[in-house]
Amino acid sequence: MFDKLEDMLIHLEEILNMLNEPDVINDPPRFQKLMKEQSELTPVAEAYREYKKCKETIEDSLSMLEGESDEEMREMLKEELSQAKKRSEELEQELKVLLLPKDPNDDKNVIVEIRAGAGGDEAALFAAEIYRMYVHYAESQRWRVETMDVEEIGIGGMKYVSFMITGQGAYSRLKYESGVHRVQRVPETESGGRIHTSTVTVAIMPEAEEVDVKIDLNDCKFDVFRASGNGGQCVNTTDSAVRLTHIPTGIVISCQDEKSQLKNKDKALKVLRAKLYDLEMQKAHDAEAEARRSQVGTGDRSEKIRTYNFPQGRVTDHRINLTLYKLEKILDGDIQEIVDACIAADQAAKLAKMNESV
Repeated sequence: MFDKLEDMLIHLEEILNMLNEPDVINDPPRFQKLMKEQSELTPVAEAYREYKKCKETIEDSLSMLEGESDEEMREMLKEELSQAKKRSEELEQELKVLLLPKDPNDDKNVIVEIRAGAGGDEAALFAAEIYRMYVHYAESQRWRVETMDVEEIGIGGMKYVSFMITGQGAYSRLKYESGVHRVQRVPETESGGRIHTSTVTVAIMPEAEEVDVKIDLNDCKFDVFRASGNGGQCVNTTDSAVRLTHIPTGIVISCQDEKSQLKNKDKALKVLRAKLYDLEMQKAHDAEAEARRSQVGTGDRSEKIRTYNFPQGRVTDHRINLTLYKLEKILDGDIQEIVDACIAADQAAKLAKMNESV
């Protein structure tokens, strides 16, 4: 590990030198690539430099303790030694995490699909609440949200909604949200006061670039129709909505949020690209069953990941045995604690697997 870290320090120094070269400055794609690499290596380099300083402090303290007779000075040196040892152990663990293989999709934007599952109108109402939860979370992260398609019901629920979240690291934080979200409560539509259980499925897909997935337009069938729902006068009175059918896979995508037919077509192709890329990811996960088990539910759409229990005001994430009694705040977008816990659990599982293979 430490040989690799030394090589990283040397490589970072080389990158910093290259960024000052006129040839690189005048080559924007290369300059951006090097800047990205620098930003990825800098946290590792900073942690390693601090680790090396701690090790030096430990050696110096031990050396000085051998020749020091003054009791007060010895106590100071022992305290310094203890703090340096503790910090070096923390940094060693941090460095192991920083050196874990990076998910190539982590920096990508995401396309989110939410579907009402079991529970009829109550499931649709909960789907709308889950949608608002992610929109509020995205806003707290200063990410941009664009609706792709929505199928609403008259009482404020959503049978289906798809939307794109654009922002740095969106996939790295939202990828753990894929799966079945379960709600337990007395529905507004229930007069008997009995607690019902309903479900909503969430799919989080990284936005795929054209280099990731090539789409043959001959495999695509486009239909245009008049948009419905809350879209404004222009949206609802022109044939601006687009339905895209991908013939080889049977995937059907509708986009009706934009006034322009061309913009809706472009959005539909983005969703198709993400879906095809997601299918490839699912195949890769299935082919690497052991690797999939080491992750915290980032691949299985049918996995029940979370329960929102209204009578008790609690939210439980079943993958990591985390229960929080702040249901209202979570549904208002305060999901960072859950996100952080999922990331930590995933890293711990990967570290344990890495240690087994050593």
